[in-house]
Amino acid sequence: AIEGALAAKPIRGRITVSGYEGSELLVARLLIESGAEVPYVGTACPRTQWSDPDREWLESKGVRVQFRASLEQDIAAVQEFGPDLAIGTTPVVQHAKEASIPGLYFTNLISARPLMGPAGAGSLAAVVNAALGNQARFDRMSAFFKGVGTGYASGIWEDTPQDRPEFKAKYARKVAKLRASEEAVGS
Repeated sequence: AIEGALAAKPIRGRITVSGYEGSELLVARLLIESGAEVPYVGTACPRTQWSDPDREWLESKGVRVQFRASLEQDIAAVQEFGPDLAIGTTPVVQHAKEASIPGLYFTNLISARPLMGPAGAGSLAAVVNAALGNQARFDRMSAFFKGVGTGYASGIWEDTPQDRPEFKAKYARKVAKLRASEEAVGS
């Protein structure tokens, strides 16, 4: 019955998985069994004898499994693998969305749902496939908001933000002078 559920709703796409719940390896395995490519799984949990069977299975499929994963490692995996979908913690999903990559929150949208049996497999596929189908929407939003709230335009403004390269250059000179004087005192 589970094989039928997996076959009925295949998942096509590259997905990175990260979290701190302890079920990340199980979720990655289910995604792969559903047809997805999963190049990376990061978990905040340690490697144990109970995780070894799933780790071995995942590694045999070419998945990089990172135990005690840091936020930096999870974000680096999103950058390295350029997934079609990033499943992870809030900062990982935020990073992905800033790069126009659809993302799902592991805790709220993945680990909170039942994963076992045909209903669980079908439920996961429905959520993941819906997110994978959002790429065109992300591209449109990124094009529409390009440059808004980034670089010199970040922050809160009463008027239209203006780039001020002369201010940046003046401040950079002040910082360089301060660093040089601190280094002279320290030597």
